[in-house]
Amino acid sequence: MPESAAPEVAPVLDNAAAILQSHFDRSNFAVEIHQCYLDLVTVGTACLQFEEAPLGEPSAFRFTAVPLGEAVLEEGASGLLDICFRQSEASLDVLRTRFPKADLKIPTLSREFAIGENDKGEERYSVLEAVLPDPAAGYRYRALLTEGTVGGDRAIELARGSFAASPFVTFRWMKAPGESYGRSPVMKTLPDIKTANKVVELVLKNATIAVTGIWQADDDGVLNPATVKLLPGTIIPKAVGSSGLTPLTAPGDFNVSSIVLDDIRRRIRGGLLADRLGQIDSPRMTATEVLERSSEMARLIGATYGRLQAELMLPLAKRGLSILRRRGEVPDITIDGHQVDLRIVSPIALHRQRAEAQSAIQWLQLIASAAPDAMGIVNKDAAARWLAKAYRVPDSLLKTPDEIEKEITTASQMAAGILPNIMPDGGGGAGMSDSTMSPQSDPLSRMAAEPSPSVTGEPFSGAGGHHV
Repeated sequence: MPESAAPEVAPVLDNAAAILQSHFDRSNFAVEIHQCYLDLVTVGTACLQFEEAPLGEPSAFRFTAVPLGEAVLEEGASGLLDICFRQSEASLDVLRTRFPKADLKIPTLSREFAIGENDKGEERYSVLEAVLPDPAAGYRYRALLTEGTVGGDRAIELARGSFAASPFVTFRWMKAPGESYGRSPVMKTLPDIKTANKVVELVLKNATIAVTGIWQADDDGVLNPATVKLLPGTIIPKAVGSSGLTPLTAPGDFNVSSIVLDDIRRRIRGGLLADRLGQIDSPRMTATEVLERSSEMARLIGATYGRLQAELMLPLAKRGLSILRRRGEVPDITIDGHQVDLRIVSPIALHRQRAEAQSAIQWLQLIASAAPDAMGIVNKDAAARWLAKAYRVPDSLLKTPDEIEKEITTASQMAAGILPNIMPDGGGGAGMSDSTMSPQSDPLSRMAAEPSPSVTGEPFSGAGGHHV
């Protein structure tokens, strides 16, 4: 798309983005995606089912976090987990809500299809869903009501169709070559977690021994250990000459457990990325230290963020736009990366652009302070627009080239009408003629002669959200 056409298309895209965002906000996305994040950081792979809600609902979207125990995932030709099979259980009311066009009459659903009952006595049915990529139609979808178990000979078709975007959004934290399922940070720190649990177990055992103690007694035929009760005021009989009940001294000191636990916990926090902005040595951090450690955080999870952008953010936007486009709420917009692209506005996504903007601001400050005359090489309008783009300033806050040209023309016309009135006549008094008027006395020349203000201040670093 040419740059000149961007101002005309931007309002249409902004309106479509606002409609898409409003449907996400009104749906149950925030609740279900949190459950997927728990699977992501523990198992390494998460699956989110993205369905269209019935007409009349507050949002057109309906999400369901799919447990990995119900799903079988496989990579397709694109390298994404776009081949998905799901085996789930549902009651008859849920089946009628999800598949309103299916023939679900009670005589048809005999007890042979039921796999059990829930706590309320409602029969449960087994549903098998499959999504396969199709180069011609996008994705093919089919849902079956299987007989009793997965291996039943009979099945009732619940739904069949094709989608432009897959209704199952599967994403991974990271993966190894040759593997389909992802790996999580918990998997990397699992040995340390098990070791820490074992150390805590030994500490609790040692604490129990320290509180209750281990006792020994002579077998003198008088003291019976089975009848001894260690209570206040208890009298324990013993034979003459025997030592009676004596405590057993512990052979070692278990105070080293705190040192071992501190080291293990430090490694666990580092593996789970929980201490990236924690206090290290000093009680407080400077702004520069916060920025540098934020940059380190962005570098550490940069690869993971890129994978989530490709496997989570883009499929969510494509699926949402396809639903809204079919309903007629947005124009025919397709995110193809050429004509229309998805813009991620989270802080990690903006880190690289803000770093480039910070370098440009420092260069402008250096030129303004060291060589003010060289500021003439800076195209101020282009620099301002580039900084606005780097900081994701909305296009509605910027003037279009036509508006700027109109203001310049209006200012020129006003200047041409005002200057003859403020200048004295040629034969008059102490006034200056056109030939003797100094440049400093001309208001426009004086404005042009004033140095341009330098670009100062730190870049805005407001907290961005995972807006689509």
